[in-house]
Amino acid sequence: MTAAGLTRSSRAVADTPPGQMSTAAKVLAFGTMCVGMFIALLDIQIVSASLRDIGGALSAGADETVWVQTSYLIAEIIVIPLSGWLSRVMSTRWLFAASAAGFTVTSLLCGMAWDIQSMIAFRALQGFLGGSMIPMVFTTAFAFFSGPQRVIAAATVGALASLAPTLGPTVGGWITDHFSWHWLFFINLVPGIFVTVAVPLLVKVDRPNWSLLRGADYLGMGLMAVFLGCLEYTLEEGPRWDWFGDNVILATAWISGLAGAAFIWRSLTHANPVVDLRALKERNFALGCFFSFVTGIGIFATIYLTPLFLGRVRGFSALDIGLAVFSTGVFQMASIPLYAFLANRVDLRWLMMFGLAMFGISMWYFAPITHDWGSAELLLPQALRGMAQQFAVAPTVTLTLGSLPPERLRLASGLFNLMRNLGGAIGIAACATVLNDRGNMHFLREAEHLNIRNEAMGNLLQSVSERFMAAGHDALDAQTAALRQLWGLAWREAQTQTFGDIYLLILVCFGIATAMVPLMRKVAAPKAPSADAH
Repeated sequence: MTAAGLTRSSRAVADTPPGQMSTAAKVLAFGTMCVGMFIALLDIQIVSASLRDIGGALSAGADETVWVQTSYLIAEIIVIPLSGWLSRVMSTRWLFAASAAGFTVTSLLCGMAWDIQSMIAFRALQGFLGGSMIPMVFTTAFAFFSGPQRVIAAATVGALASLAPTLGPTVGGWITDHFSWHWLFFINLVPGIFVTVAVPLLVKVDRPNWSLLRGADYLGMGLMAVFLGCLEYTLEEGPRWDWFGDNVILATAWISGLAGAAFIWRSLTHANPVVDLRALKERNFALGCFFSFVTGIGIFATIYLTPLFLGRVRGFSALDIGLAVFSTGVFQMASIPLYAFLANRVDLRWLMMFGLAMFGISMWYFAPITHDWGSAELLLPQALRGMAQQFAVAPTVTLTLGSLPPERLRLASGLFNLMRNLGGAIGIAACATVLNDRGNMHFLREAEHLNIRNEAMGNLLQSVSERFMAAGHDALDAQTAALRQLWGLAWREAQTQTFGDIYLLILVCFGIATAMVPLMRKVAAPKAPSADAH
């Protein structure tokens, strides 16, 4: 086929309502959007294993470098709930294309950043411009597909939503070790350009409605931005600055609380709210948001904890960490065919219960962690977690969004996706706080047993002192080195015990969620909407 013929064919697809498109055309259009969603989600965690390299190259300290990730998260968490309204204004295809284009350009700028300030600014723009791609894939899946196809589409979206952040540290570590940190961002250019060009040609599920700009709830948008931005900042920075002991954290917490209360009041009273909080009156939607919140805790907290353990306790490199956690993604991908087979034959509520319960069981297997755990010991719990992510996330998507009428789907989808990211932010903040507080507690308890009556301690100190004195050090230096090594061993064990404590806390969260699954109603999915229904 000639280039002109291919263009005419693509235009024909774009002008065809979803109900009249062939299955192949729907799969091609949906797959193209999934590429955009995947790179946007991947970039949440792709820098996590390489922050030290980025900070070193840009002459930045650890307190500044952490903002390479924080700025992206704050911007993304603000734009996700806005995407439903924006897609009604611009249409799905043009908002998605603009989002992909902005994400691509800012990825190039991130790779070319000349100092830490420019990097933080470009990362914030990258998160804000690219974040809209995530919820739009959820809504398009329900616009394109119905029946068994919808189950497969939801399984694909659910897999990407949990798989991309899981693979982020692996991909980022490998790229940094084999190339340079700049390529963490340059790898987005080719898929970003492809999505920018292909989506307007392949996707059309609605038409733009610029009249929505008149009478829009701009005050609600502003309140939501302040509420979510300050909340994300508080959660990200709180563990490092002793929470409310720091005046800035205290101020942002108060601002977030007041703006959040005003935003909720505005959303419930305005005729055209930017986020459809009224959808929470539906039992399935409210429970689905809760399950999305809990799975966000589980997915993002474990993505945070496992690399941190391997780096702090085992001293693994970025690549070694990535390879050690890679098994989670492998088992999740292997579970997709099994889930797709069962989803058309088994009540989705029981599949979701199975997934949530399995996630809790994987935390049970993580809990007895010791300082010498590596890839082999992590294989079983990570395999269970990978399967659990597929069985927990995909049915939640279908049960929560699949029964909503088309006119409410997009505004509700932003809230649903927001809950997952909020769960992740709160989960990571809680993990960081517990790591500090419980780590100190375990260390003090161990110190109580490190006294002159402890024969093993005495033998260790004597052995280390003798080794240093044999190397030519005086007695004082040898004793100092021995005590330093003893402190390091005690702190390592205290940290390891704390990691086990946190996995048990996550287990409790999933136990509660599992017990609540029977409260969801079994609902029939609505018929596929017409071209103008959105």
